[in-house]
Amino acid sequence: MRFILFVIISLHTLLMDNRLNVTYITFGGHVEVHKYRYLYFVVMFTVYILIISSNFTIVCIIMIHKNLHEPMYIFIAALLINSVLFSTAIYPKLFIDFLSEKQIISYPACLSQWFLYYWLAASDIVLLSIMAYDRYVSICNPLKYPTIMRKNTVDIFLISAWFLPVCLFLVGLLLNAKNKICKFHLKGILCNSTIQTLHCVRSTILNIYGLFLLVTFLFLPVLFILFTYSRILVVSYRCRGVRRRAAQTCLPHLLVLINFSCFTAYDVLLSRLEPDSSKIVRLIMALQVVIYHPLFNPIIYGLKMRRIYDHLKNLFCKMV
Repeated sequence: MRFILFVIISLHTLLMDNRLNVTYITFGGHVEVHKYRYLYFVVMFTVYILIISSNFTIVCIIMIHKNLHEPMYIFIAALLINSVLFSTAIYPKLFIDFLSEKQIISYPACLSQWFLYYWLAASDIVLLSIMAYDRYVSICNPLKYPTIMRKNTVDIFLISAWFLPVCLFLVGLLLNAKNKICKFHLKGILCNSTIQTLHCVRSTILNIYGLFLLVTFLFLPVLFILFTYSRILVVSYRCRGVRRRAAQTCLPHLLVLINFSCFTAYDVLLSRLEPDSSKIVRLIMALQVVIYHPLFNPIIYGLKMRRIYDHLKNLFCKMV
């Protein structure tokens, strides 16, 4: 957590020192709020509280109960913390927009949101790859699991999942910051891949580096995950004894991966949609990121992971 705070503070200092802080960008993807702005604000604020509470409830359950102090559940907790940070990078700006006549953001703040958006998304896919490896070792090499997945190994995996994307996306942030902008209007409700439409000229270096990031944090991890789960499927088919165990622990991860793939597809398609494309289509795709994605993980892991579900059920029984 200290590392995350250090990154955010350093990012803020870096961008505030840039002369771009006098430049403001307007958003064009908001629904007309006007007299319903306070209703929209209350709805979105309720959703945000629900995201925070649902994710942190499962994280606290994992921290409190010793039978959940295993690598798989630690990685789940890290993934849920990412969901909270991801929502925190988006929702406060949305709240301000709903209460404002005009939706604007400074260019440095827009770049900051871009950085947090992609850093946490890349961290998610790295964590999903680590979780796939964890399940592969647990099911395909159970005798070696205690030796391979030691505490030091888990710590190294967690640090890598957060630190590696930070380093690579900081380079992308600097490349974006150096590009001159000629447009000051974004089609959407947040700063993601659409910020490239603001640049006067599409940078070849930025495009090549973006392709490198896409391969590093999407194609390679997905191929690795598909390989590990195909091996798990083969072992499960041959050994009936591990079939039920594999289904219980791997199915939630696969569902989360599918959800993440939809999230990624939205981001890839967004920058390629025509400027005059339907606002309804853009709104539905944006809601998938703002609401559906942060809520999906705690629901899946809370209902599909047997141990977590049992602790949740006991918690609610005590509250009732």
